[in-house]
Amino acid sequence: MWPRVNRAAEEFYCRLLQEFDEEKKGIHNDPFIYEADVQVQLISKGQPNPLKNILDENDVVFIVEKLPLEKEETSHVEEPQCEETAISDLSTGENVGPLALPVGRARQLIGLYTMAHNPNMTHLKIHHPVTALPPLWVRCDSSDPEGTCWLGAELVTTNSIAGIVLYTVSCKADKTYSVNLEDLKSSHKKRHHLSIVTTRGFAQYELFKSTALDDTLAASQTTITLDISWSPVDEILQSPPLSSTATLNLKVESGEPRGPLNHLQRELKFLLVLADGLRTGVSEWPEPLEVKSAVELVQEFLNDLNKLDEFGDSTKKDTEIVKHDSAAVDRSIECLFTVRGDLDFAEQLWFKMSGSVVSYQDLVKCFTLIIQSLQRGDIQPWLHSGSNSLLSKLIHQSYHGTMDTVTLSGTIPVKMLLEIGLDKLKKDFISFFIGQELASLNHLEYFITPSVDIQEQVYRVQKLHHILEILVSCMLFIKPQHELLFALTHEKPQKWKVEISGGQKKVKTVWQLSDSAPVDHLSFHKPDVSELTLNGSLEERIFFTNLVTCSQVHFK
Repeated sequence: MWPRVNRAAEEFYCRLLQEFDEEKKGIHNDPFIYEADVQVQLISKGQPNPLKNILDENDVVFIVEKLPLEKEETSHVEEPQCEETAISDLSTGENVGPLALPVGRARQLIGLYTMAHNPNMTHLKIHHPVTALPPLWVRCDSSDPEGTCWLGAELVTTNSIAGIVLYTVSCKADKTYSVNLEDLKSSHKKRHHLSIVTTRGFAQYELFKSTALDDTLAASQTTITLDISWSPVDEILQSPPLSSTATLNLKVESGEPRGPLNHLQRELKFLLVLADGLRTGVSEWPEPLEVKSAVELVQEFLNDLNKLDEFGDSTKKDTEIVKHDSAAVDRSIECLFTVRGDLDFAEQLWFKMSGSVVSYQDLVKCFTLIIQSLQRGDIQPWLHSGSNSLLSKLIHQSYHGTMDTVTLSGTIPVKMLLEIGLDKLKKDFISFFIGQELASLNHLEYFITPSVDIQEQVYRVQKLHHILEILVSCMLFIKPQHELLFALTHEKPQKWKVEISGGQKKVKTVWQLSDSAPVDHLSFHKPDVSELTLNGSLEERIFFTNLVTCSQVHFK
């Protein structure tokens, strides 16, 4: 028996070490298969970590789980099956998310990891001194009475490997929960032979989180949460005291279809199409927003301008249309971001063409109409100062009756419209940031300067748009400080946690209550609508409790 266990520890360690060495070289591999029923993945720092909902783990870690059925079948040759059996097996191998291992199997793997790192195991045929590997965490199926959902092992190192901390995580879902802080503290003291412990509390509040409205419009990825921590903790579910430390976390989905800046996002998207076309020579034109063609819209626009007595009315009409469209997107943002009422000729032209151009030929025909009108003197449009675009230069030249000859071929039509769009969006952002007293022109200089390459200008305008999306989310969904603090004292957090320790960072007991499942590889029963009472939304609310305990083993 022992030779077989020793060999298993050697093989498991060597395979983990190989994966770790490749990760340090920047080689990121897919999960590897171990002993036909297990797959192991090395999660790098900064990657999505399944332990984050429990231990705020965000470092390099090995995640071990059950091999999905389809991979398990292809990892070894099987006897031919009849068609009916094959179909049945295939249906059970559908993608159902991460799979857990039996608790007994998980303990075996933790044991192999521990053996390989124990410096006293000199008989193992591995290179000494042993390289300390990242922590190992195994998904468990909660098949034991304690409901274990994770087992973990993390090394204790100084100049060498001095020991290991073994973690056990249990998770339960119920309508009620009963736990006492003093009992948790006493249990931790007894387990680790301590006389004094410290407690630290954590609470997380969701200030904004979207849900799916229907089958065609998925939930937004934009979330705003407030994480609060404090010490000491007086009781379970204690409200955060005023001395707490608070961290605001914002995750904004750029270009969200339901967002209040959807109209600006559409313009930015078209700007990026033009920039890509200028760089690669190939443009993937978006679907038009207008019923009429770009050529028809531009011709009508020029005809209106040609009627001098209606020039002012036509400008006003176009501005009102823009305002109406933006208000239709989201009226709640109207007080924050109002479309400018001083759109000049080039900006109104951009608004019409960005929603209707569907081909390179459209660009050529539209600019041909505009240049011909300028050459004939049919129009003398006004422009904002400060533009260096080719169209602006032609318009200024037309005031004096002489214009340069422009050949509308190659990338020139694309660049002409791109320049107009850049000028328009830059002025939009300047109007917002200065109007809201959030920045000065000096602050915005980096983002709006025309002195860099046009592709770099597009990149910087896109970054400025991302900043605007974050700011608007804050202004819409985050209440003033006094209102926020008052609201938190009357609301329950989405997650509440207490951490008990005795001075050693890795040796701790953690109890957590949350309103959503913190484990993604287990299914928890939730009551159907038929099971709920009239007040079921309150009476039948399901809570999820997590308990993390650990034990430390000294090798020396």
